Amino acid sequence: MLFGVPMQLLPPGRRPLSQGSRAGLGAALVLLVLVSVLEFADESEVNYVGLVAAAPFLAAALASWRVVVAVGVIATALAALLAWGGHVVPLATTVNLVGVVLATAIASLFAVIRQRQADRIAELSKLASVAQQAVLRPLGPQVGSLAVAGHYISSTAAADIGGDLYEAIDTPYGVRMIIGDVRGKGLDAVRLASIVLGSYRHVAYERADLRAIVADLDRAVARNVGDEDFVTAALVEERGGTLTIVNCGHPAPLLLRRGQVIPMEPPAPAPPLGFMPVVRPRVERLEPGDRLLLFTDGLGEARRDGEFFPTVDRAWRLLGHGTVADGLASLETALVEWVRGRLDDDIALVLMEYPGPHSATAAPVPSWEVGAADN
Repeated sequence: MLFGVPMQLLPPGRRPLSQGSRAGLGAALVLLVLVSVLEFADESEVNYVGLVAAAPFLAAALASWRVVVAVGVIATALAALLAWGGHVVPLATTVNLVGVVLATAIASLFAVIRQRQADRIAELSKLASVAQQAVLRPLGPQVGSLAVAGHYISSTAAADIGGDLYEAIDTPYGVRMIIGDVRGKGLDAVRLASIVLGSYRHVAYERADLRAIVADLDRAVARNVGDEDFVTAALVEERGGTLTIVNCGHPAPLLLRRGQVIPMEPPAPAPPLGFMPVVRPRVERLEPGDRLLLFTDGLGEARRDGEFFPTVDRAWRLLGHGTVADGLASLETALVEWVRGRLDDDIALVLMEYPGPHSATAAPVPSWEVGAADN
């Protein structure tokens, strides 16, 4: 009931109090009521007026400075009422009354500083989110002939920011996708992820061979990292129903086919980008309804009580039904439940579905070949 009172006392046009302000105001009013009850119920000479000074500080922990001032005014009035109610004002009571006024001023200043810090943190979190969105553009729901969905799960509740990356684009060489994981976290990881994605978005249209793209990305990473920094990555190309995968030290994608989950392990291991990887492609002929899950190592490392999340065992039940976006939502729900809401690392997920040759759209003709196509 106390939390609902401030909402009704607001002047017309004034925004409703935030949840924190309502909680702070309610807690402060409860304290003032308790002090009043003690003062009137206790017939001894013990003076409880000094406890009133705690009310503004209690409000300042959660509420805005305006609410703190309002609580201070109420506390001061209550202290004066309790002091002058007995018609005799001892010196100690007067000192307590002055203390309530000073406590209100100090608590208001504390509330201002706390609110500024909270606003600053919110602004940084917003900027981090904008930076992350600029790096990871939304995917799908359709890229070329494929149904595609991408999702980023942050291990930090304060900001969705990290070094995991993904992209899916429709090129003259088919639909090409990349998923990668930058060593490290924070803005440096986002900067390197943006470099990798910027390079990929350019060379994916220019290079006919995925191995050439890997070489270009490796040079881009090597120019912008230290000796111990690197980027794991898996590159995927779907062209006419043929799936080609090259892997640079990244977790193998999972192929979901007719109730089975098949890890797409590379023919030979290769180091991450930044260490001059020499990759060997894995080629697979797709069947209608096949789905491919790309993920970063945060999924493989998610564990509860030392037991890792059983990705392969549960992948078909979670990802094999509904739309690809529904599949990723189911996977995230199961994962968060498994780790009890505590992830140690960010996770990037991409799920694509091959509809089959009859559902495929015509391959795009580059603008410089339009005239030739008409002939």
